Amino acid sequence: MNNVERIFSEQQQPSRFARGYLDYLTKVLSQLDEGEIAAFIDTLVAARDRGARIFFIGNGGSAATASHFANDIAIGCRTWERPFRAMSLTDNVAVMTAIANDYGYEHIFTLQLKTMMHPGDVVVAISASGNSPNVIQAVEWANEQGAITVGLTGFDGGKLRAAAKQAVHVPTMKGEYGPVEDVHMIIDHLVGGYLMNHCRTAAAEVSA
Repeated sequence: MNNVERIFSEQQQPSRFARGYLDYLTKVLSQLDEGEIAAFIDTLVAARDRGARIFFIGNGGSAATASHFANDIAIGCRTWERPFRAMSLTDNVAVMTAIANDYGYEHIFTLQLKTMMHPGDVVVAISASGNSPNVIQAVEWANEQGAITVGLTGFDGGKLRAAAKQAVHVPTMKGEYGPVEDVHMIIDHLVGGYLMNHCRTAAAEVSA
């Protein structure tokens, strides 16, 4: 029984379950390593400085998080003169289904990277379990081609935590998809908020 199941077994009234879930989420957040988040931010800033591209990948809920991340960084930072060149590889349904149909679902990210990625680009892989075959394949290929890979993981980190050059890990019990994906979105807004203000401050210093 994971923690979400335990909370429900103990607190089946909706309001009490809500309080238990929120208290548990607070506990998970308190266990994050801010150094991992800082390293992730530094990687994104360095990618912007050298004009590298930033690719986000993930399945299911993590695919939605990948899209949200790309939006918040590429558009939300409002740095049109020197933008974050971020994109999500989960957003082109025609491309993904063509690759899945013709080559297999495990290739949907790797083949997109083969058409667009250059050495020095950044690949951010988002996976609660850390064991999605298409994500692991893409990260391993990107590593071989000289990319900087970052894994946003949950549970015990799975294969992704070991395969990625950097990781931001959300420690939970296996199967706790909701809390992991909640925290991944909080990390998105944390990182996006920092980058937007960082770029605004740097621009003000230049124009002063």
